[in-house]
Amino acid sequence: MLKPHLYEGLVEAGCDEAGRGCLAGSVFAAAVILPAGYDNAALNDSKKLTERRRYELREQIMADAEAWAVGEVTPEEIDRINILKASFLAMHRALDRLKVRPEAVIVDGNRFVPYRDLPYTTVVKGDGKYQAIAAASILAKTFRDDYMKSLHREYPCYGWDGNKGYPTAEHRRAIREHGVSPYHRMSYNLLGNGELPLDFKD
Repeated sequence: MLKPHLYEGLVEAGCDEAGRGCLAGSVFAAAVILPAGYDNAALNDSKKLTERRRYELREQIMADAEAWAVGEVTPEEIDRINILKASFLAMHRALDRLKVRPEAVIVDGNRFVPYRDLPYTTVVKGDGKYQAIAAASILAKTFRDDYMKSLHREYPCYGWDGNKGYPTAEHRRAIREHGVSPYHRMSYNLLGNGELPLDFKD
């Protein structure tokens, strides 16, 4: 059973991101504030849930949360500032969009850039320990998956409907054959061997 909260008596937002390790597409992050006393035994790290269950829980989280929001940082921004800073920026953008102001933040992972002057705690594997972080992981993952499926319709050769932009053998083979799209992160080692990929060709 995941814990309901970390900070006693404070409005607490849980944050997590999705897409840091991808070769293409934006990185997404979500921030979620759950009601005091909220308890949902089904919440868990999004990676441990089936796709169907993630989408079912997304609807429940969006209905039950006191506030939720999603932030996005584009591939161009990632290339300019690096993926770690981009992940923090996506979280800050999500926090900015919350309709309820948090008084504390809990974040999945071991690093974070302070948000305003709020107290925060990083929690390694926090999406499997705290319900608000788990809820944020589900929102970030599903919203990013929807985004990658939409990009797949524009560039079907990369298989983004399946690999979601991660560095699978299929994805790297498609980059070798077709070159890069406008959505690839050019600061990444796209081919996995230091080679520079070609510009996109049909």
